This record gives sequence, C-alpha cells and structure tokens, in this order.
Amino acid sequence: MKSYDELAKEIVKGVGGEDNVNSLIHCVTRLRFKLKDEGKAQKEQLEHLDGVVSVVQSGGQYQVVIGNEVADVYDAVLQNSHINQNDAKAADDRNNGEKQTILNRFIDLISGIFSPLLGYLAATGMLKGFLALFLQFGWLAEKSGTYQVLYAISDSFFYFLPVMLGYSAAKKFKVSEFLGLTMGAIMVYPSIVAMAPTNMGKIKPLFTLLAGTPFASPVHDTFLGIPMIMMSYTSSVIPIIVGVWFASLIEKRLQKLIPTVVKAFLVPLFTLVIAVPIMFLVIGPVTTWVAQGLGFGISSLVKLSPIVAGIVLGSLWQVMVMFGLRWGLIPVAINNIAQNGFDPILALTFAASWAQIGAVLAVVLRTKDKKTKGLGISAFISGIFGVTEPAIYGITLPRKKPFVVSLIGAGIGGALIGLFGTVAYNMGGLGVFATLTFFKPGQTIGMPFYGAIISALIAFAISFAATLFVAKDAKTEAKVDAKQDTALAAAEPELEGANVQMINGTKAPATVTKPEIEFNTPEVLLSPLSGRVMKLEDVKDPVFSSGAMGKGVAIEPTEGKLYAPVAGTVSLLFPTGHAIGINSDQGAEILLHIGMDTVSLDGKGFTPKVKQGDRVEAGQLLLEFDMATIKAAGLETTTPIIITNSNQYHDVKPVVVNQAVTAKTDILTLD
Repeated sequence: MKSYDELAKEIVKGVGGEDNVNSLIHCVTRLRFKLKDEGKAQKEQLEHLDGVVSVVQSGGQYQVVIGNEVADVYDAVLQNSHINQNDAKAADDRNNGEKQTILNRFIDLISGIFSPLLGYLAATGMLKGFLALFLQFGWLAEKSGTYQVLYAISDSFFYFLPVMLGYSAAKKFKVSEFLGLTMGAIMVYPSIVAMAPTNMGKIKPLFTLLAGTPFASPVHDTFLGIPMIMMSYTSSVIPIIVGVWFASLIEKRLQKLIPTVVKAFLVPLFTLVIAVPIMFLVIGPVTTWVAQGLGFGISSLVKLSPIVAGIVLGSLWQVMVMFGLRWGLIPVAINNIAQNGFDPILALTFAASWAQIGAVLAVVLRTKDKKTKGLGISAFISGIFGVTEPAIYGITLPRKKPFVVSLIGAGIGGALIGLFGTVAYNMGGLGVFATLTFFKPGQTIGMPFYGAIISALIAFAISFAATLFVAKDAKTEAKVDAKQDTALAAAEPELEGANVQMINGTKAPATVTKPEIEFNTPEVLLSPLSGRVMKLEDVKDPVFSSGAMGKGVAIEPTEGKLYAPVAGTVSLLFPTGHAIGINSDQGAEILLHIGMDTVSLDGKGFTPKVKQGDRVEAGQLLLEFDMATIKAAGLETTTPIIITNSNQYHDVKPVVVNQAVTAKTDILTLD
C-alpha cells in the first residue's frame, strides 16, 4: 500500500481537487466527502487506487471506502490539503464533546496546544544541553560569538514561549492566529518585562499583596487607577493559554455585534483593548499563582520523599503515555523550569523508556517468530530515542507480563533517580537525548547526572532479565504473535490523541506489510440483536453487501439493544456510538455497524454502555439505540455483523438466514 500522504493526495485529486470539496468527515470505514460537483470526481480512478476498497454515492455524500485505516488516511488528507481543517476538527469535537470527561477535555486541550511545539521545544532544549556540555569540557568559551549565537537559538524559543503558545492556542480556540501572537508578544514586550517585580530593583512598591506568604506580590503600577500585580511572563505557560481563551470569547461576540464593513480593524482593536488589561489585572496573576501552587505542591511531594515519588511517576509513566495523561504534567514541568530553573518531575520518568525496551529486547531474543523479531527490533530502536508506543502496543502490552515487568523496572529506576537527586534544567529530547537536560551551564557534572544513567541501565537490566524469566514458551508466543496486529490496530487511536501515527517504529509508513495468513481457532458468534436475519448481500449499502469489508450477516432489529456476540475486547467505539468493533479471545475481528449512514446523526439516539478498551463477556450489553430516532431521520436500522478478518478463516457461515432470532442465540460459525 502507498503511504498515507500519497494516497491522500490521489484521493483529493480523484474527487475533483480540494476546490471541489465542501466538507469532509469520516466514519468507521469511509471518507465522506460533500462535493460541489460530483461530476468532476473520477470514480473508476479512485476505485483502482491501492488502499481504496470502493466508492459509494449516497445521501448527498461521495463516500470513499478505506476500511480499518480510514482515520490515518483522513488525517493525511487534512495535512496535505486545505480542506475544512477547522470544520473537520470541530466536527470531531462535537462528536466527542458530550462524552468526554473534564479530565479528557483538559488533556485534549493541552495536547492540542503543545503537540505542534514539542519538536522545536525538544530541539532547542537538546541544543542547550549540548552547549552546557561544550562549556564543561572547554570546547566553547561562554563569551565567544559562536556560543552566543548557538545559545540564542537554544534559549529564544523557551524565552518567547508565550508567543508560540499564543499562536497554538489561537488555532485551538479557533480565533485569528494573529490575536494569539499579539497577546504573546505583549507579555514579553521589553517595557512589560521591566515591570516584573524581579526587574524593579530596589524601587519601593506601592504596597505588597499577600505579604508574608509564598505568593507575596508587590504592586508598583496601576492601570486606570486599578493596581496591577505584574508577574514575570517570559517562558510562562498557563497565563497566555487562559488569556487567549478569554480573548476568543470576546472576539466571537464582537464578530456578531460589529458591522461587517468595519470588522477588519474594530474587532481586533476592541478585543485587544478589553482582553489584554484583563489578562494583566486578573488572568495573569491568578493563573501564575495556580501554576506556582501546583508546582510547589508536586515539588514538595518530591522533596518529602523523592524515592516514593520516583516509584509512582516511574511506574505509571508508560500508562500515562497510553492514555495521553502525560500532557497534564508538561505545563507543570515548564513552569518549574521557568520559576525555579529546574524540574524534578520529568526527570523521575527518565528510566521508563529504558525499562520498556529492556522488556522488548528480551521478547525479541526469546521469540522464534520473524515478524515479531522485526517489529521488536524496530520498536527497540525507536524506544532508544524515547518513542515507546510501538514497543507498548506492538510487543509488551499484548503479552501482558512483559508490560507489567517494564512498569516494575521503571518504578525501581524512578526510585533510584529520586535517590540520586537528578533534575532537568531544560525541556529537551526524549530517550537518550533526555540526558542532555541534566546538564547545567557552569556546573560540574556530578552524581545526579551519572545517577540518572545508572538508574536507566538498572531499569533496563531488571526488565530484560525478568522478561526472559516470565516470557511465554514458544507455542504460547506463537498464538500471541498471531494476534499482534489486532492489538496494534486496536491501540492506534491512542497514538492519534498524541499526534503520533506509528507502525513498526516509523511515521506515516511508505508500506504496510500484511501478515501472512494464519487461520484462527473456530468459534461461534451469538446474535447481538433480536430481529430478522438477512443475507449480507441483501444489504442496500454496497460497501457491506459486496463483502469488501468481510463476510457476515445483517439483522433488521426489533429492539434497540446491542449485545456482545463473543467474549473479548472492545477494539473500536466510534465517537457517535453507531459502530463498535470487538476482538474476540479467539482472534476474530468483528464490526457491528448499527444502521445505514447513521454517522450523520452525530451520536443522537445512541447510548454506549462500554468504552474502547473494555473487556466484555458474550451477551453483555454494549449499547442502546433509539430505533424511532433513526427512522425519523429517514435512515435504515439494518445492522451488518462483519468479520473483518474473514481471510483468517476457512469459512464464515450463517447459522440461520431469512428468519427471526433473539439476541444471544447462535448466528455465525467461524471455521
């Protein structure tokens, strides 16, 4: 198969170019275009593309059927074109918004704002680490022109971080990027920086707010007679994010109130005049205190018991990576560096990636499966540089014990790092490059730095040795290898929440190697619905009736309850709730798609009872759906039950057809 980028470009060309596209969304199997002129699309050309299953024109949509990799292709289309990126993202937000917890929304917000910046933040942090090393060994003089230029490269991004975050936050809150850039630039404007208490020298303040507390704030100036509590905003994080959010509310309101003829200059004028003073008077001080309080609390915990903190953060770090929770600690770490000059939090997680690849290396040496060896070697190499998702999803997590062992090794490594008192002095690279963050310019390399390396090596060794001890025998290992691609596919949505699409340790792969066909264990599926069974070829949607997605049957339901047809894991729960994927314990990959074109309901009428990743038993209630709502929208309730890996069975046969069944009775045999 071609790379996602290449396929995306050809698909856009095939639908008549991006100028012919009004909007684009995707469901569980297909890209759904709304075209200005469907006559410009080249259906035959699209259907012959490697990676496109078929093309369907239905319900005012031009549907390009991709299959399991539709989310990756969808992302590639947005990245390689100017097709409704904000509208498409907004649609995703609407799909997820009502179902997300406050924590999930916070993580989504932070990851959405920070992920575009992390590459440059890591690169400049690494350079700062190298410069500290060069000074230590006398390879550069601190006052030399070479050092000054390189230091400006390394420090400018962090110093002007509010400007960068202002741009990223504006995109996230869907307002003008120039609004975010301007607000960030104001925060680091020289005269504003000079007003910070640390830069006022011995000038006596008008008065001191919260005197005698860790949050004591001298007041030197006023705005329209209102006291201003000025803070140091260079390298700050939270004030600009909240400030841009507040400005976005003002801008959107002004867009509705101000006449179109003068919007171009009056909206920015009034937005800045209102938002910026509020940011300096209220938002800046309050958010700075919150950030300082959070950083002080976590740092106090680390000081209280760095060993316990290391065990907790080290052992849980890979779990936090899986669920995207690590994003919540990044602003705290940046704030610690900006306020204190160092951060102890992320340093405690340094050993986690080394523990993970220690377990991976043990699996590689133990397994006899060539595919697993290839995937493991690739995951090992990427893990050295801190990218552990391929190792987690492709190697250790499917085998369970190696993953648990890696967490134990990471916890021990974290405890040792806490014992050695290692801290990070800047935000730098991951994996081996993270060592560069443990240097401080002008400071002699000491035990905290060497201790981090020793801790990582010990974590690696413990995970490696323990995994060799608990690794499965060759027969059991072979069964796990056969299910490996299923586990990796089920885990890919987590990688997308962190903006990393990884297969075999590479990003946006040029080729995707299909596994050799290995027949699964036979099993019988229970009916997930009560209703009338019909042949799959009688379904009106050609994507399902053609068998392009796999073999199976369909049911015209008489009750709005969907049950698990097998025991297994929920590998997919589409945000709108209309489609669920289950991976059975025996290896079957099952897609349950309620109704035709029901993605258009945007989740209305669907009430999931499980979450993606949940373990379910045969006959367990998966979701409830309102049949009346579906029919009122003019849509059909016919529900296909598809075995998407039908090629891994000799035959997929209906137990009954063209007759009524009740839920939880036999419906399909997989031989």
